[in-house]
Amino acid sequence: MSYLTNEKKVELFSQYGKSNTDTGSPESQIALFSYRITNLTEHLKKNKHDYSTQRSLQKLVGKRRGLLDYLKDVDINRYRHIVKELNLRK
Repeated sequence: MSYLTNEKKVELFSQYGKSNTDTGSPESQIALFSYRITNLTEHLKKNKHDYSTQRSLQKLVGKRRGLLDYLKDVDINRYRHIVKELNLRK
């Protein structure tokens, strides 16, 4: 059983995007990345030597950071809103 089902994706997109089919907006992608990051982090707490997952996690964090930087440049209010909604540090 996968942790990321289609129903969960639709739920994330409808909650953070403009609609439940809005897969391209920065907010919906940041929310999806954040969900995946939390799951990978939990996995790595149990499996400390899983280096391929560790690399995947680092790449995902970098992608999310890039989207957050883009959103900050384009619309600071949307950036502040998504950071507050997802309880991100920065």
